[in-house]
Parts: sequence; C-alpha cells; structure tokens
Amino acid sequence: MHFDFTMAAGALLVSVIVGLTGMGGGALMTPMLTVLFGVPPLTAVSSDLVAAAIMKPVGSLVHLRHGTVNLRLVGWLCAGSVPSAFCGVLIARALGDGSGVQDVIGKAMGVALLMAAAGLAIRGYLAMKDRASRRPDRRTAAPGSPASEPPPVIAVRPVPTVIVGIVGGLSVGMTSVGSGSLIIVTLLALYPTLKANHLVGTDLLQAVPLVWAAALGHIFFGDFHLAVTVALLAGSIPGVIIGSLISARAPGGLIRRVLAFVLLASALKMFGVGNAAMLWILLAVLVGAAALWMLLRAAHGLRPIAIFDRQRG
Repeated sequence: MHFDFTMAAGALLVSVIVGLTGMGGGALMTPMLTVLFGVPPLTAVSSDLVAAAIMKPVGSLVHLRHGTVNLRLVGWLCAGSVPSAFCGVLIARALGDGSGVQDVIGKAMGVALLMAAAGLAIRGYLAMKDRASRRPDRRTAAPGSPASEPPPVIAVRPVPTVIVGIVGGLSVGMTSVGSGSLIIVTLLALYPTLKANHLVGTDLLQAVPLVWAAALGHIFFGDFHLAVTVALLAGSIPGVIIGSLISARAPGGLIRRVLAFVLLASALKMFGVGNAAMLWILLAVLVGAAALWMLLRAAHGLRPIAIFDRQRG
C-alpha cells in the first residue's frame, strides 16, 4: 500500500478548517481529492466517507456528555437519513461503472457544493441577525434581569425533520457532502430557537449513524480505496486537533466566508467551467457578495464594514 504524504498534508489543511468552523469536511475533502489529486469522484466519495465514519464520533461524544444534544431531533433525522444514505450509495452504483457514472457523481457533487456554499451564506446572515438583535440598544429585558435564559423547549416537527434527513442522507450517500454543511443549515430554518451549541451537538450526533450507513454502503458497493482513507486519516486527526485548539482566537467569520468561496470554486470545477470563466464568475460573486453584505449590515443597524471583519458569524 503506497502512502501519499502530499494527500495527507492536504487533509491536514482541510481538517484545520473543519476544526475551526465545524463545517466543510466532505464539502472540501472530496473536491480536494478529485481536483488536486485526480482521484475519481466515486473513489473520493467512498474513501472520504470511511475516514469520516472513524472521525465523526469524537466530537459527538463530547456534546453528548455535556448535554448539548436534542435526542428526539436526532431520532427523527436518523429515521430519514440512515436508510436514504445507504440508498444514495445504491443509486450511485446503479448508474454504472465507467466514465459516465464518474461524470454524474461529479455533477451531483457540484450541486451539493453549491447548496453547501449557499448554506454557509445563510448561516452567516442568521448569525449577523442574531448579533443585531442582541445589541445593547435593542435590549428588551428589564435592567438588572439575567443576561441569559434557559433554552426554550423545542417542539419537534417529525415530518419535515424526516424529510430533511432523507435529503441529507441521499446527498451524503452519493457525494459525501451534506452531513454538516446542508443539514445544520436546514435545522436552523426549521428550529430557529434552538441554541447554537445544541444545534451543532444534534447535527454531530445524527451524522454518526448517517455516515456509518453511507460508509458501509461504499465499502460493499462503492469504490473504497484503503490507501486514500489512511492518508486522509493521517492528516485529519492532527488537523482537527490543531483547528479546535486555535478556534477560540481565529476569525471564524472570515474563515466561513473563505470556505463558501472555495466551495463555489470547487463546484464550478465539478461542472467543467474553464479557468478564465471561473475567475470572472468568482470575481463577480465576490464583488456582489461584499456589496450585499454591507447593505444587509446597514439594514440591521450594524456598521456597514467590509466582508472581511473579525467577528465570528
């Protein structure tokens, strides 16, 4: 088995970002394998999911010990995501074995990456709205009242929650993208009063059986390569630790915006967009996003500064 040190170094860099932001594992790792190392899309998805199945339980167990997991939400999400993740693998395999299936998987990955980038943008906007609502001049509590209150009781909505699980599971099974980038943003929309740490903890725990189901399917029916998975794990384990250690001091808002930009570039590559066209598209998106972000901040009574501030939204 040949060990690829360059691939391990790339996994290290990606995992530092994951440790800093809690997002971007499959959304960055799989495109890195296909774009930079020429790994076929189905092989990249299979090997990345097996590596993720080993890594995912660590963070979820920490949240479970601290009580920042909504177990009812986890149960309803898994009811949809676990079987659909396995079905996603079967769908990918049913498409065939040749270059045609690799092209379809690549296009599906591009769609998932676009959705992940949009999800990051929505998450940043919701965080900005939350900061605006907590400004001192907008305080609604009486002077001297406690700064924080117990988290509200969440009324779980089974049907839409199961649907979220089904869509997320299919995306993960086919592309490895979705367990952190897509599902967590959809949960934000469904349960806007869910506290941030409970949101992350719930998403991490439900992702464990989801990724295990997808990984098991790819071991049996996908294109799993042990050498790729070993290289990913060799870089991912120290990378996640490093990212977690420095996350308290890092400009998380900036990192998430850069991450969304990288996801967009990766999606364009998956769609076969040429380099010149991709540069013009990215430039237009960057200018438009910066202008829109400043307008939105001004509309919510915040300083209309540039997109690259140091706040953590």
